[in-house]
Amino acid sequence: MQSDITIRIARESDTEELLAIYAPYVSETAITFEYTVPTIEEFSERMRKTLTKYPYLVAVQDQKILGYAYASEFKNRAAYDWAVETTIYVKQDSRKSGVGKKLYQALEEVLKQQHICNLYACIAYPNPGSIGFHEHLGYQTIGHFSKCGYKFETWYDMIWMEKMISEHDLYPEPFKPITELREWEALLENC
Repeated sequence: MQSDITIRIARESDTEELLAIYAPYVSETAITFEYTVPTIEEFSERMRKTLTKYPYLVAVQDQKILGYAYASEFKNRAAYDWAVETTIYVKQDSRKSGVGKKLYQALEEVLKQQHICNLYACIAYPNPGSIGFHEHLGYQTIGHFSKCGYKFETWYDMIWMEKMISEHDLYPEPFKPITELREWEALLENC
């Protein structure tokens, strides 16, 4: 049941559980184009790096993590400060349970406080589950790249989907790293 799921910031102690969620996506699917499951140290370092600027959230039910979502830099130029790439992974047996929606809604709330305007999702194609999920949450396909990823002896397309979550003011508020948001965790209590 979705109502007893809580969303919180990821902790370093979550690394093993999060990696266990991610590993089947690497080894069994083309949902991620990564070939090799990262080590715990690599995965932990990725989390630490993300948390210097962006939210990295986990969904918890009965003290077990069901999924995670985070934002990352869209492009490494100052003009892109108001845009991020979003990423989400949910345990295989928790998909279509509302966990992903709850995670993305919480992620959006924090990103709005950071003054983010544009969200982008990079999705392997075909992937009707992920595409449908993002469409349901208001994303639209804006780019389709042909045969740009190779995994499991198959060439895969990739699409970019976009969602606008804030106005594009002439003089936008500057981007705020997650570390500069006061009491941002309180935002998650209403998600």
